[in-house]
Amino acid sequence: MSAEDGKTPPLRGLRVLDASTVIAGPTIGRLMADFGADVIKVEHPRGDPLRNTGSQKDGHGLWSKMANRNKRGITLNFSSEKGQAIFKDLVRTADVLVENFRTGTMEKWGLGWEDLKAINPRLVMVRVTGYGQTGPYKNRAGFGTIAEAFSGFAAITGEADGPPTLPSFGLADGIAAAYGTFSAMFALYHRDANGAGVGQYIDLSIYEPLFQLMGPQPLQYDQLGIVQERWGNRSKANAPRNTYQTKDGHWVAISTNAPSIVKRVLTLCGGEEVANDPRFQTPAGRVEHIDEVDGIVAGWIGQHDLQTVLDEFERVEAAIGPAYTIDQIFEDAQYQARNDIVEMEDEDLGTIRMTNAFPFMSETPAELRHAGPRLGQHNAEIYIDELGLTADELAVLEDEGVI
Repeated sequence: MSAEDGKTPPLRGLRVLDASTVIAGPTIGRLMADFGADVIKVEHPRGDPLRNTGSQKDGHGLWSKMANRNKRGITLNFSSEKGQAIFKDLVRTADVLVENFRTGTMEKWGLGWEDLKAINPRLVMVRVTGYGQTGPYKNRAGFGTIAEAFSGFAAITGEADGPPTLPSFGLADGIAAAYGTFSAMFALYHRDANGAGVGQYIDLSIYEPLFQLMGPQPLQYDQLGIVQERWGNRSKANAPRNTYQTKDGHWVAISTNAPSIVKRVLTLCGGEEVANDPRFQTPAGRVEHIDEVDGIVAGWIGQHDLQTVLDEFERVEAAIGPAYTIDQIFEDAQYQARNDIVEMEDEDLGTIRMTNAFPFMSETPAELRHAGPRLGQHNAEIYIDELGLTADELAVLEDEGVI
């Protein structure tokens, strides 16, 4: 999918070095690439482990195809002296560098913040680690799964009598990537729009963005001593709020965060008498009698098929959403109307469909040019055409394992 005619993605002209692996760091690069940045994926000659993670087709990792779309790909072992020299040449041309080595690793190679800003004072360096660059845990290995537990997310997710529950996708990584992207843009705004003229480094842990999204828990604990517990899909702030199964075996989620919606849902599912029951007139009252409230809603939904449930909730203007699986998403009219899944051609897999770039921007839309590159696909283009190495020099570097 290309940007609309005559409209240019907003980051055109920005160069990003993505020297990170797996999910959080590469997603920062992917978000910037979607919106026009020239993102160079710098991989060890062995390749990013993400290439061999998850589903494969014809030997090509599908996750890597998504995470590294719109990027150019080169290989470089910058733990070697020659690799470090080449990496510094790349840094001289870059606006943003994303890396996620363990704390102290880049410094060990002579590629820490102080080293790199000396050769490119305008550089913005996004450093992604499990626990951040400081503190007693700074040297610990950290991944999204660990962050989901450490942040407090897992402890409040799941059924009350069950274990803490982890998401089955890269939740913490994705949230950290969003924070890493907007913080890099903040730094670029400071450098360029505010006229500071200098870059900065960004210390991004994986756990802290998710911790911040946990809401007022620290304040609640500080002021009231409340320790939030697991309560399944229910909410201790309001009811009804849950997932409910329809007669034909589908699941739907409903939320009633406004008094008018509560009344509509209870009237639909239980009638006027239920809707006007004095016990159900406040969030606290409904939570106190949550089994009865949930039973009324679940009972009505369980007597009707999915389409009837959705139609009736829409008729009474109450919020509801089906708990979709991916095959249902492909068939949904809303997803289709918004072009949320786009089709493109890939040199390895042919015609492929993947998630579009969000959000949609009226004047500077994203542009999806290609899926993730092959390992080292753009070595010659970048090392020879842009850095000025010769083909013979490239061959020697390849023989020595530098690229």
